[in-house]
Amino acid sequence: MTQNAPNRFDMTGRVALITGGGGGLGSGFAHALAEAGARVVLCGRRQEPLEAVAASIRERGGDAQPVTMDVTDADSVRAGFDAAEAHFGTVDVTVCNAGVAVPSPALDMEESAWMKTIDVNLNGCWRVATESARRLTRADKPGSIINITSILGQRVAGFVAPYATSKAGLEQLTRSLALEWAKHGIRVNAIAPGYIATDINREFFETDAGEKMIKRIPQRRLGEIDDLSGALLLLASDASRYMTGSTITVDGGHLQSSL
Repeated sequence: MTQNAPNRFDMTGRVALITGGGGGLGSGFAHALAEAGARVVLCGRRQEPLEAVAASIRERGGDAQPVTMDVTDADSVRAGFDAAEAHFGTVDVTVCNAGVAVPSPALDMEESAWMKTIDVNLNGCWRVATESARRLTRADKPGSIINITSILGQRVAGFVAPYATSKAGLEQLTRSLALEWAKHGIRVNAIAPGYIATDINREFFETDAGEKMIKRIPQRRLGEIDDLSGALLLLASDASRYMTGSTITVDGGHLQSSL
């Protein structure tokens, strides 16, 4: 690259909002975007973890603001975007990352567990994405919306019926919204992670069952949170300006081994 060539991954001047911003993946996304120059809005139901991530970003020279948001509540989503705009202006990049999983055999599952998973993982992304798009069109600005799906939206595993269903639905929602909003300059894409090591699952993957699962991944390792940063920055930045309706799978080849 020549000295004066533009850095298409540069996020300077952009505002990025991340739901589930206090968790492992959300924190990783926030740090990656902040390091690329974006001002970051961290959203979640609990303020304390959001404050911790924001403090970490600020310590590294970034700019971050925690904002309480419940993606299952439309009023809370609107209030979260209001707060984001009050701090930084219109949100350019929205990362729909908030999600839950309630593993259970389908025959033993309470209806409330099914409804909660669908409401957070699918309906929640719809609420956040549409609110983001409304504000972008109102401001007559282009933008990027990134939905975090899963390889379980493309393959199947036992005891995760609502989770897999919600992620498969999110893949189709991504394509549908991409088609509708392309004329507004709003791109909608997705990242489908495989098994990523976080504080929540690290203990399981140290068990015999977890080690057997890792051996089924062609790269023979779990992904690290930073392994998602390349796909994130591609979709968030102008480097992907001709991409919309796409899903990038980041799974060490796991999906291919399941075909």
